[in-house]
Amino acid sequence: MSTLMCDFEVITQGYERNVEVDCIKLEERISYDIRRVYNQLLPGRNSVVDNQNKKTKNIVPEHIVEKKVALSLSLKCRKARASVGLKHQLGLTPCKQIVPPVLHSFSDQDSRVRYYACEALYNIAKVVRGHFIVFFNQIFDALCKLSADSDANVQSAAHLLDRLVKDIVTESDQFSIEEFIPLLKDRMNVLNPYVRQFLVGWITVLDSVPDIDMLGFLPDFLDGLFNMLSDSSHEIRQQADSALSEFLQEIKNSPLMKLLLLSKSVDYGRMAEILVQRAGSPDGFTRQTAVTWINEFIKLGGDQLVPYYADILGAILPCISDKEEKIRVVARETNEELRSIKPTACEGFDVEAILAVAKRHLSSEWEATRIEALHWISTLLERHREEVLSVLSDIFDTLLKALYDPSDEVVLLVISVLASVAKEQMHFHHLAVYLIENFRVDNSLLEKRGALIIQQLCVLLGAERVYRELSTILERETDLDFASIMVQALNLILLTSSELSELRVLLKQSLVNNAGKDLFDALYLSWCHSAMAIISLCFLAQVYQLASTVIQSLVEEDINVKFLVQLDKLIRLLETPTFAYLRLQLLEPGRYTWLLKALYGLLMLLPQLWFNFVSVQQSAAFKVLRIRLKAVPSYFFNSEQLYKTASATFHSRGFNCTATQDGEVNQGNAPNGINLASKLEQFQQMQQHHRSYVKSQENVAKTVAPLPKVTNKLFLHL
Repeated sequence: MSTLMCDFEVITQGYERNVEVDCIKLEERISYDIRRVYNQLLPGRNSVVDNQNKKTKNIVPEHIVEKKVALSLSLKCRKARASVGLKHQLGLTPCKQIVPPVLHSFSDQDSRVRYYACEALYNIAKVVRGHFIVFFNQIFDALCKLSADSDANVQSAAHLLDRLVKDIVTESDQFSIEEFIPLLKDRMNVLNPYVRQFLVGWITVLDSVPDIDMLGFLPDFLDGLFNMLSDSSHEIRQQADSALSEFLQEIKNSPLMKLLLLSKSVDYGRMAEILVQRAGSPDGFTRQTAVTWINEFIKLGGDQLVPYYADILGAILPCISDKEEKIRVVARETNEELRSIKPTACEGFDVEAILAVAKRHLSSEWEATRIEALHWISTLLERHREEVLSVLSDIFDTLLKALYDPSDEVVLLVISVLASVAKEQMHFHHLAVYLIENFRVDNSLLEKRGALIIQQLCVLLGAERVYRELSTILERETDLDFASIMVQALNLILLTSSELSELRVLLKQSLVNNAGKDLFDALYLSWCHSAMAIISLCFLAQVYQLASTVIQSLVEEDINVKFLVQLDKLIRLLETPTFAYLRLQLLEPGRYTWLLKALYGLLMLLPQLWFNFVSVQQSAAFKVLRIRLKAVPSYFFNSEQLYKTASATFHSRGFNCTATQDGEVNQGNAPNGINLASKLEQFQQMQQHHRSYVKSQENVAKTVAPLPKVTNKLFLHL
C-alpha cells in the first residue's frame, strides 16, 4: 500500500504542477494514472475489500479535487475536473469527496461546464447507485434549477440525469421521504413551467412507489398542484390534473379501515383550507377541481370535516351560482351532501359559524346563493333551534332586509324563516313589531312586498293570529298617517286574498258566533284609523247599521281626496266575489234596510262628475254603484220598515240604540253583544285624533318652511 501511496503522491504532484498548464490533455492523463493505480488494488480486492475501502479515501486528496480543480478560475480546468475519471468503476470512491465538487459546477456560469457536470454526475450515479441517495436533496435541488437552464444541451443532460436518479430512488430502500418533503414543498411555489413539469414528474414517480406513502404528505404539496391548474401551459395543467386525479382516486379506492388510519396522519384541516381557498379561484378549472375534491371528501368522511363545515360552506355557496354549469352541478350536490349530515356540537359543529356564513351570503348578488343560504338558516332552526335563537339579534335585521329582495322566491323563503322563528309568542310579537317598524320607515316595502309578506305569514302562522297581533300594535301607533296607510293595506289584503278566506268567513259570523264577534272586536279599534277600512269591516261582518251610522258621522274634514280614492276602491271591491253575499242581500231590501241605506250613503258621498284638465266625466264608481242600486227590487220597500230605520238612526246618533241583522231596532246591544253606540264613539274619537294630528303636522310644516307671500303677479297668473 505504501508503494501505491507513493505512486499517488507522484500523480498528485504532477497534477498540481500541470493543473494550470494544459487542461485538455490533463483529463486523459490523470484518468489513466488513477485507473492504473486503482487496478493495482484489484487483485487483493476480494480478501481485503473492507480495508481497502477505508484506504481509498486518500487516493485522491480532497484539497487537490476541491482547491486545485473544482475552484479553479480556468475554464478548461473546470471542464477537465468535471469529467475526469468518471466513466469507470468508482464504487469504492467516497462520494462525499467526489459529488460536492461536481454539484458546485452545476451553478457555473459557463454552460459547457454545467453540461460536463451533468455528465460527470451521471457517471457517478451509474457507478455508486444506492450510495448516491445520501446527496439526494442537494442533487434534486440542483436538477430543479437545471431543468429551467437557458442552454438546451444542459437541459437534455439534466433530463438524462433526472431519469437515472428516479430509477435509483425507486429501487432504493434508503430514500427518506420525510427529509425530502420540506424541499418539495418549498419548490412548489416556483412559477417556471420547466420547473413545474420537473416537480410534477417527481411527485408522480414517488407516488407510484409502493413503499412511499405520498398521501400522508399530500397537504404539503396539494396547494402547489392546484396552483399549477391555472398555468398558461396546457401540458402543465394536464400533468397537474392527472396527478391530482390519481391522488383522489387513491383516496376513493382506499378501504374504509385504511382511510380511518390515514385520517390520523393526514392533516384534513390544512387540506380543507387549501380546497376552500382554491374553490374561490378566478380560474374555472381550478374551481371545478377544488369543488370536486370537497364533494368527494364529504362523501368519504364528512364527519371528519365537521370542524371545517363553516369554511367549506363558505366556499360552496358562491359556486352554486357559478357561471360554469359543471361547477354549479357539483356545488349543489356537495351542498346537499353537507346538509344531509347531522353532526352534533360534541363533534365540533359550530352553529354560530355556519349561521354567520349563511348570513353573509344573504347579501350575495346571486339569487341561487341567497336561496341556499336561507335554506341553511331554516335547517339550523329545525335542528339547533335554541342555539340559533340565542343569536337571533345578529341575523334578524339581515332577514328583514332580505324582504326587499327582487326575487319572490327569496322573499318567500325569508318569510318562512321568520315564521319559523316566530313560533313562540315572544318572538312572534318581536317579528310583528319589526315588520311594522320597517313598513313605517320604508313605504316602498309595504307597497311592493306588503301583501306577499302578510299573506305568507297568515298561511304559516295563522291569519287570525297575525291580524290580531298587528291590530294590537297599530292601536298604539303614534304616527297616525302611517297607521291609516297600514290599516288600509291590511284591509285590502283581508278583502282580496284567497289565503284569508277563512278569516272572512269567521268575520261574517260576527252577529251569531262568539269567535267572529271576538275577532271583529279585536280588529275594530285599529281599523278606526281609516273610515273606509271600518266601513269595509262592517260590511264584511254584516253589521250594516254601524256601517250606515259611521257613514253619516263623517264630517267635511274627513271627505278629502284620500277618502274619495279609498271610497272608489271600496265600490269596486263590492263588485267582487268577496261581497257576493252582500249583493244577494239586496234582493231583500226590507230585511237589509241598513245595508241599503249604507250603500245609498256612499253613493251620496261620491261625486257624480270627475274633473280633469281635459274634460268633465262622470265618476266611474258613482256610475257602478248607482246601477247596482237601481237593480234593487222596489216592490219590497215597506213604509213601516223605513220608519223603523229612520227612528233607529236618530237614537243611534244619541248612542242609545242598536239593531239586529234583519233591520229590527233594539235598545242596548245588538245580537251577540256588539254595542253599536260604543263602537261609533270609538270611531269618532279616533277620527278626531286624526284631525288634530293633521292640523299639528300642518303647523309644523308652516314653521319649518313658511309659504311665500302671494304677489300680485302670482295672483293674476292664478
